[in-house]
Amino acid sequence: MILQALYDYYQRKLADPEDTLPPFGFEWKEIPLIIEIDADGKLVQIEDTREGAGRKKQARAYLVQQAVKKTRGVATNLLWANAEYVLGIPRKVKPGQKKPAPDRIRAQHQAFMQRIAELPPEALADEGVQAVRSFLENLDCKALIRLPLWKELRANPNLSFRLQGDSELVCQRPVVKAAIEQMAETAADSGEKGICLITGDERGISRLHPAIKGVWGAQTSGANIVSFNLDAFRSWCKEQGANAPVGERPAFAYTTALNHLLRKGSPQRLQVGDSSTVFWAEKPTEMETAVVDIFGEPVKDDPDRQTEKVRALFHSIHVGRYVEDDAAIRFYVLGLAPNAARIAVRFWKVTTVGELAEHIVRHFEDIRIEHGEKQPEYLPLFRLLVSTATQGKADNISPNLAGDMLRAILDGAPYPRTLLAAAVQRIRAEHEITYPRAALIKGCINRATRNSNPEKKE
Repeated sequence: MILQALYDYYQRKLADPEDTLPPFGFEWKEIPLIIEIDADGKLVQIEDTREGAGRKKQARAYLVQQAVKKTRGVATNLLWANAEYVLGIPRKVKPGQKKPAPDRIRAQHQAFMQRIAELPPEALADEGVQAVRSFLENLDCKALIRLPLWKELRANPNLSFRLQGDSELVCQRPVVKAAIEQMAETAADSGEKGICLITGDERGISRLHPAIKGVWGAQTSGANIVSFNLDAFRSWCKEQGANAPVGERPAFAYTTALNHLLRKGSPQRLQVGDSSTVFWAEKPTEMETAVVDIFGEPVKDDPDRQTEKVRALFHSIHVGRYVEDDAAIRFYVLGLAPNAARIAVRFWKVTTVGELAEHIVRHFEDIRIEHGEKQPEYLPLFRLLVSTATQGKADNISPNLAGDMLRAILDGAPYPRTLLAAAVQRIRAEHEITYPRAALIKGCINRATRNSNPEKKE
């Protein structure tokens, strides 16, 4: 159900011309440095695409071929990769760290060049591809040392190529994109056949699903929801993805959709304790982004946004707008948490927009309490949870508590008993009854009373 809902979301976004989800075989990738060359393959400049200052610098994203699944061996991407692969220069290591083996660096660089050489004839005849091959064949690493961006190159960033006078990368030239699309289609049909669990039809099964990135606490290189890497997980001696057959295209679709929802700055992503939580619906609805504004911390440049969203939600319920408009639209909530090399599903909720709106309003009504003028009218979920944590630190929020509370809000169920215990414990330890703690205690009592007397009218 989770994978199917994500697959449907990808199809919905792909059909929208205003959205920029990548097509099959591609991905959006941040490329910090672009090597600009002329038609003869001579270096013109290395462009720094990063914007911002200090650690907040962010590189421009480009549509490139989907990255290969990284292993301990040598595996390269087409016409983009890190500096070790593209230029064959070893990355700079910190004192005490092991230096990259020269033989491996050479093997990586040769693999990068070989990957380009394996392009179909029509792509190899492209002016941009020929320029890249000429540049790599005549590469002078000593000349690179004199470049202003040499230190950045030693940091092993992702690189790609652009032909002088072009606005797009070489890997984005029409003939190259067509070749990538064809290679992706061929690879999708060449694998072991099976009945796809998402689409229900027979197709080439994905052996290794693309990595999921953006889950807080998980590996930065990405992790998986579906993977079988130990004999104990296998069934009937099947290998890897054959144990839960998902086609290459559907696997690409659901992982691309989830990575899109988890991306940095996503308006549909909320961090709840250790759970990275995403929200989406089967059809476009403002609730997809409103939930994050309602539960999240107020934005610094727009501190009143959360209050306005909650007020608008109250008004919508009272005038019955959600009942008339999109109340029946199916709505999904997925909470993910790190679990070694995998991603654990902390919670999964399928509801409707109308039901979700009513439960959110009920939550704010249950915790409403008199407060100071400078205190927020509606407490964000994070403020409530962190008030139960030692020293008021997010890292000390109980992992299960955050997910259990969000689930209780979404279900309209009593708050977890551990929430009341945690709030009281903090009050006893710090001898302070804060606004969030008082609100939590009131909410716990309200919900417990309602649950024990369901027939009693409030």
